[in-house]
Amino acid sequence: MVCYNSRGRPDGDVAVLAGRRVAHGQHRDVNSRPDVLIVTPQVPYPPDTADRARAFHLVRVIGRYANPHLLSLADGPVDAQVAAAMNGECTRFEAIPHSGLALARGVRSWVLGGSLSEGTFRSAQLATTIQQWAAETRFTAAVAYTSSVAHYIRLAGLEDATKVVDLGDLDSQKWADAAATWPPKSWACQLESHRLSRLERSICSWAHAVVLASESEAAMLRERAKTPNIGVVPNGIDISYYAPTSPGAETGCLFVGSLNYMPNVEGIGWFARAVWPNVRQHWQDVRLTIVGRKPNAAAKDLAEIPGVDVIDHPDDVRRYFDRAAVIVVPMRVARGLQSKVLDGMAAGKPVVASPEALAGFGKRPDLPARPASEAREWVETIHWLLGDQDARHKLGHMGRTFVERFHNWQHCLRPFADLLRLGDPAMHGRAR
Repeated sequence: MVCYNSRGRPDGDVAVLAGRRVAHGQHRDVNSRPDVLIVTPQVPYPPDTADRARAFHLVRVIGRYANPHLLSLADGPVDAQVAAAMNGECTRFEAIPHSGLALARGVRSWVLGGSLSEGTFRSAQLATTIQQWAAETRFTAAVAYTSSVAHYIRLAGLEDATKVVDLGDLDSQKWADAAATWPPKSWACQLESHRLSRLERSICSWAHAVVLASESEAAMLRERAKTPNIGVVPNGIDISYYAPTSPGAETGCLFVGSLNYMPNVEGIGWFARAVWPNVRQHWQDVRLTIVGRKPNAAAKDLAEIPGVDVIDHPDDVRRYFDRAAVIVVPMRVARGLQSKVLDGMAAGKPVVASPEALAGFGKRPDLPARPASEAREWVETIHWLLGDQDARHKLGHMGRTFVERFHNWQHCLRPFADLLRLGDPAMHGRAR
């Protein structure tokens, strides 16, 4: 077990009182604040993916009102920078090693009738640590991020804690969409979808509150679960991190996303083969830049297509946003509120996205992102934007204004903070 206490002071915005870290601006009487347990399937730092960013900012907003105690599974060593960052946000933080047999546990769960994710994130060490913490601390609330770790907040010692599960996206529907997109694996995808749907409905039966990132998916789950405890907490974006720089030379298109994640690889692979060659007929010197973590073999192969570059996990992705003329999000399997769309708009760039990637925003006439479905629509829209600098800058400015107004993390996570400050009595009551 890797354990980090609250000794030390990594930056000027953190004070240590009574052995507990208190972020700048928090109430200083930490002993009068409620204690909240948070369980995540991965260490939420650095917040450079959609899942880690949501979990990181969730921890941060809870820290404004309560003492956050974070337990995370870790698939590798947790370095000093990560430890310092999480200790700066939490009263207590531990990372539980979880690698090696994780996939085998997932397969075993699947063979025995459970979902892959239930088995993959099962850890006896994590369960033991939670029970140890619960014996030492009276937790007012317990929060699980994603369905894969939801069962941990039902362990002994947490009976009286308000239980909140942040599903993020409706994973069961994502697998159902995958079944329609990848016919060779459709039976396995459909079966995983069915099992995850069963898990999601079960969570709704015992959690005091369940939240998702989009209203469309929350409505879908309400219909399936027939419970009133399902709400929406939208995804946000780090507004200051993606602040647009002075306009420079803008060339080509950019896609940013994890390149070992099949929906990303499938979507940008389709775009690179079906759309990009036609774009290059009009603009022979432009390039498609694909940036992401851990590119798999299929992603690396895309670099063989003329005019395509594949970049493996750069230190700072913002320089690629600075140089891009158009951000493309051609996901054909996508659920929830896509951070790829938010990132592009926050950077002040025009975004062209598939209907699937925009579905989580609902039918908003003010959404400043251009939809494109068929290859011809993609080519025409990109051709127009590459040829009209004023249109690009106008659409980019509209996108930046949109995320500043509706998708800054402080605004988006306010409903979650309200829940954990005792919240609406109708959402709480006795733990079941």
